[in-house]
Amino acid sequence: MYKPKLEKDIRCPLEYGLDIFGGKWKSRVICVLAKKKLLRYSVLRREITDISDAVLAAALKELISDDIVQRKQYDEIPPRVEYCLTTKGASVVPILQSICIWSGAYHKDDSENSLLQCQKCDYQQ
Repeated sequence: MYKPKLEKDIRCPLEYGLDIFGGKWKSRVICVLAKKKLLRYSVLRREITDISDAVLAAALKELISDDIVQRKQYDEIPPRVEYCLTTKGASVVPILQSICIWSGAYHKDDSENSLLQCQKCDYQQ
Protein backbone atom coordinates (compact mmCIF):
# COMPACT_ATOMS: atom_id res chain seq x y z
CA MET A 1 0.00 0.00 0.00
CA TYR A 2 1.16 3.52 -0.77
CA LYS A 3 2.76 5.30 2.18
CA PRO A 4 3.20 9.06 1.90
CA LYS A 5 6.62 10.49 2.71
CA LEU A 6 5.10 13.13 4.97
CA GLU A 7 2.52 12.57 7.67
CA LYS A 8 -0.90 14.08 7.06
CA ASP A 9 -1.25 17.57 8.43
CA ILE A 10 -4.94 17.63 9.30
CA ARG A 11 -5.74 20.81 11.19
CA CYS A 12 -9.53 21.00 11.20
CA PRO A 13 -12.57 18.70 11.38
CA LEU A 14 -13.50 19.41 7.75
CA GLU A 15 -10.10 18.20 6.54
CA TYR A 16 -10.50 15.09 8.70
CA GLY A 17 -13.92 14.35 7.23
CA LEU A 18 -12.80 14.85 3.66
CA ASP A 19 -9.79 12.63 4.29
CA ILE A 20 -12.04 9.87 5.62
CA PHE A 21 -14.82 9.81 3.01
CA GLY A 22 -13.55 12.09 0.27
CA GLY A 23 -12.07 11.10 -3.03
CA LYS A 24 -13.44 9.22 -5.96
CA TRP A 25 -13.82 5.71 -4.55
CA LYS A 26 -14.35 5.83 -0.79
CA SER A 27 -17.71 7.58 -1.03
CA ARG A 28 -18.84 5.04 -3.64
CA VAL A 29 -17.88 2.14 -1.39
CA ILE A 30 -19.76 3.73 1.51
CA CYS A 31 -22.87 4.36 -0.61
CA VAL A 32 -22.96 0.82 -1.99
CA LEU A 33 -22.51 -0.72 1.46
CA ALA A 34 -25.18 1.60 2.89
CA LYS A 35 -27.65 0.38 0.28
CA LYS A 36 -26.74 -3.33 0.26
CA LYS A 37 -25.79 -3.64 3.98
CA LEU A 38 -23.44 -6.66 3.73
CA LEU A 39 -21.37 -7.66 0.70
CA ARG A 40 -18.64 -10.04 -0.25
CA TYR A 41 -15.64 -8.58 -2.05
CA SER A 42 -16.61 -9.94 -5.47
CA VAL A 43 -20.13 -8.52 -5.25
CA LEU A 44 -18.81 -5.16 -4.06
CA ARG A 45 -16.38 -5.17 -7.00
CA ARG A 46 -19.25 -5.79 -9.44
CA GLU A 47 -21.37 -3.04 -7.89
CA ILE A 48 -18.63 -0.44 -8.29
CA THR A 49 -17.89 -0.34 -11.97
CA ASP A 50 -14.56 0.78 -13.41
CA ILE A 51 -12.51 0.19 -10.26
CA SER A 52 -9.44 -2.00 -10.25
CA ASP A 53 -8.87 -4.66 -7.61
CA ALA A 54 -5.84 -2.79 -6.30
CA VAL A 55 -7.74 0.48 -5.87
CA LEU A 56 -10.74 -1.23 -4.25
CA ALA A 57 -8.49 -3.16 -1.87
CA ALA A 58 -6.62 0.04 -0.93
CA ALA A 59 -9.87 1.97 -0.38
CA LEU A 60 -11.26 -0.84 1.79
CA LYS A 61 -8.05 -0.98 3.85
CA GLU A 62 -8.20 2.75 4.50
CA LEU A 63 -11.91 2.64 5.37
CA ILE A 64 -11.28 -0.30 7.71
CA SER A 65 -8.38 1.48 9.41
CA ASP A 66 -10.60 4.57 9.86
CA ASP A 67 -13.35 2.37 11.41
CA ILE A 68 -15.84 3.15 8.62
CA VAL A 69 -16.04 -0.38 7.21
CA GLN A 70 -15.92 -3.67 9.08
CA ARG A 71 -14.30 -6.73 7.54
CA LYS A 72 -15.46 -10.09 8.77
CA GLN A 73 -13.52 -13.20 7.80
CA TYR A 74 -15.00 -16.65 8.30
CA ASP A 75 -12.80 -19.67 8.90
CA GLU A 76 -14.23 -21.77 6.11
CA ILE A 77 -12.98 -23.45 3.01
CA PRO A 78 -13.21 -21.72 0.62
CA PRO A 79 -12.54 -18.55 2.64
CA ARG A 80 -15.40 -16.09 2.95
CA VAL A 81 -14.96 -12.37 3.70
CA GLU A 82 -17.82 -9.90 4.08
CA TYR A 83 -17.83 -6.12 4.40
CA CYS A 84 -20.36 -3.83 6.05
CA LEU A 85 -20.49 -0.34 7.48
CA THR A 86 -19.67 0.20 11.12
CA THR A 87 -21.79 2.50 13.29
CA LYS A 88 -19.31 5.27 12.54
CA GLY A 89 -19.57 4.47 8.82
CA ALA A 90 -23.37 4.51 8.88
CA SER A 91 -23.26 7.91 10.58
CA VAL A 92 -21.59 9.46 7.51
CA VAL A 93 -24.34 8.29 5.11
CA PRO A 94 -26.73 11.22 5.85
CA ILE A 95 -23.86 13.62 5.15
CA LEU A 96 -23.16 11.97 1.80
CA GLN A 97 -26.90 12.02 1.03
CA SER A 98 -27.02 15.76 1.78
CA ILE A 99 -24.06 16.33 -0.54
CA CYS A 100 -25.84 14.29 -3.21
CA ILE A 101 -29.03 16.38 -2.87
CA TRP A 102 -27.04 19.62 -3.02
CA SER A 103 -25.03 18.40 -6.00
CA GLY A 104 -28.19 17.31 -7.82
CA ALA A 105 -29.32 20.94 -7.88
CA TYR A 106 -26.13 22.11 -9.61
CA HIS A 107 -24.69 19.10 -11.42
CA LYS A 108 -25.43 18.81 -15.13
CA ASP A 109 -27.44 15.61 -15.55
CA ASP A 110 -25.85 13.21 -18.01
CA SER A 111 -27.93 10.07 -17.61
CA GLU A 112 -25.96 8.13 -20.20
CA ASN A 113 -22.68 8.44 -18.31
CA SER A 114 -23.88 8.49 -14.71
CA LEU A 115 -22.77 5.65 -12.44
CA LEU A 116 -25.08 2.71 -12.03
CA GLN A 117 -25.28 3.20 -8.26
CA CYS A 118 -26.07 6.90 -8.81
CA GLN A 119 -28.91 6.03 -11.19
CA LYS A 120 -30.45 3.95 -8.39
CA CYS A 121 -29.86 6.61 -5.72
CA ASP A 122 -32.99 7.92 -4.03
CA TYR A 123 -31.33 11.19 -3.04
CA GLN A 124 -30.86 12.82 -6.42
CA GLN A 125 -33.37 15.46 -7.41
